[in-house]
Amino acid sequence: MAKTAEPWTAARRRALPGPWGRREYLREVGPALLLAVLGGLTALTDPIGPLGAAAVALACAVLYLLRRGLPMVVLLLTAGAVGAFGGFLPVLAVAGWSAGYRITRAWTLVAACAGVLALSTATSFWHNVDELPIKGLVGVNLAMFLLVVVLPAVFGRYRAQRRTLLSTLQERNDQLLRERAMIAHQARQRERQRIAQDMHDSLGHQLALISVHTGALEVDRSLTDRQREAVTVLRQAAVTAMRELRETVGLLRDENAIGASGARGVADAAGDTGVAGGVEAIERLTDASRAAGTAVRLTRSGEIRPLAAATGHAAYRIVQEALTNAHKHAPTAPIDVALRYEPDALLVEVVNGASPAPAPEPVVSGGQGLTGLRERARLLGGMVHSGPTPGGGFRLAGVLPYEGTGRPPTDDPDLPEAPPPRPRARRSPALGCAVVAGLVSIAFLALLGFGGYMLVKSSDNATLDRDVYDSIEVGQPEHVVKARLPSGSDFITGGYRRKGPDVPAGASCLWFTADGAASDPDGEYVNRLCFRDGVLIEKVHYRA
Repeated sequence: MAKTAEPWTAARRRALPGPWGRREYLREVGPALLLAVLGGLTALTDPIGPLGAAAVALACAVLYLLRRGLPMVVLLLTAGAVGAFGGFLPVLAVAGWSAGYRITRAWTLVAACAGVLALSTATSFWHNVDELPIKGLVGVNLAMFLLVVVLPAVFGRYRAQRRTLLSTLQERNDQLLRERAMIAHQARQRERQRIAQDMHDSLGHQLALISVHTGALEVDRSLTDRQREAVTVLRQAAVTAMRELRETVGLLRDENAIGASGARGVADAAGDTGVAGGVEAIERLTDASRAAGTAVRLTRSGEIRPLAAATGHAAYRIVQEALTNAHKHAPTAPIDVALRYEPDALLVEVVNGASPAPAPEPVVSGGQGLTGLRERARLLGGMVHSGPTPGGGFRLAGVLPYEGTGRPPTDDPDLPEAPPPRPRARRSPALGCAVVAGLVSIAFLALLGFGGYMLVKSSDNATLDRDVYDSIEVGQPEHVVKARLPSGSDFITGGYRRKGPDVPAGASCLWFTADGAASDPDGEYVNRLCFRDGVLIEKVHYRA
């Protein structure tokens, strides 16, 4: 039983899509009842009786309720019914609007409208109770098609496209807000990484110098035991401060340290260096190391040239990191600092010798100094190399191009991609719908004007003047009589064939509107002329 109920439930949901709350019931049932009343009252004018009018009213209500789930089916069924019963005309307008709103494919909607025109015209031919001519039926159906089907469908299509456009713009606005929040978060993260890097480079270097100074004082024989104890406490405090600094830097690097370091490097490469320091400040670093008792030699070679701020700052950081590591791992070893101005790049090289004695305490290392240097140099288009020397020392060298790109290489997966191209501006659906509505309106007005002209012309052709009627006598030859008659119009006089006196046996008749009959208060009068065997055998003037 459940398997049988599932297809029925799916079909019901397709035909009557939900949700169905109190508001939906009021919105659907109210108009359905109104259309049912209009359709039933209009159907009472047709010769179908009260039961037929009730059936038309019920069909109007059902078709209105099904228009959302089955827009094309409802449109075609209503078009087939409206050719026979005029009570479906309001439902056809609603079905046209619903089809334009819900059928998204343009060619499908065009095919549905063509089917409407064909069905309504075919039903009109089949149910032509007034015996109108073919041209009249085609004109009436075409005018009804343009006014009742095409215009509502165009307005429904405009409404659907406008709603879709507004929904798309709202989604895009929400996406932009989310992207802006992400960019703000990334900016905060870059600032955290910049602070961490500067704390590591600057404070770490200064604490390393303090540790070196205090280590040298500890072995000074001129100090008393109390002074040496105080120096030991000072050195231990410096080591503890370095350890706490590393922990603080680790907290600042708690989210994607390497990737965010790359983002920070982009900002530095663009000139946002944060802490002042360039090639000119390298001499101060070497002087401070000499003051701590370390033999440091600074040499410059090549043609000195001005550097970009990012390049000079990177050179400063390389020397600072190398001196800091030398003080920690080889406190008393000599250090050589070389700045070589090559034709296309600046070569920064720091080499320290082997330490005569091991460091008095285990060194504290955060493991981020060399990583940050390599990232900084790579973002400038250069490179950093580090490694031990054959004599037991250590060498740190960097190659920094004079004209850094300031941008990361395109093959770096950790850095943000280039922004996508700007999307083309969306055109408002109002323009296309307005053009279509204008063309349909022009076509309808042209058809209306042409129909009015043809109606006036047909009325003139169907009217027989009283003087001509009185001058015609029974027994005259048919060709003589017809030469004096107007061309006639079946569109005007077609309904007279079943009214009035019986047609004589074997005769062919012509019907004309009597001159002045339109203004006659007693009704509409008709002139009928009947011929047989090429002779006028009867002329009759009667009220239709």
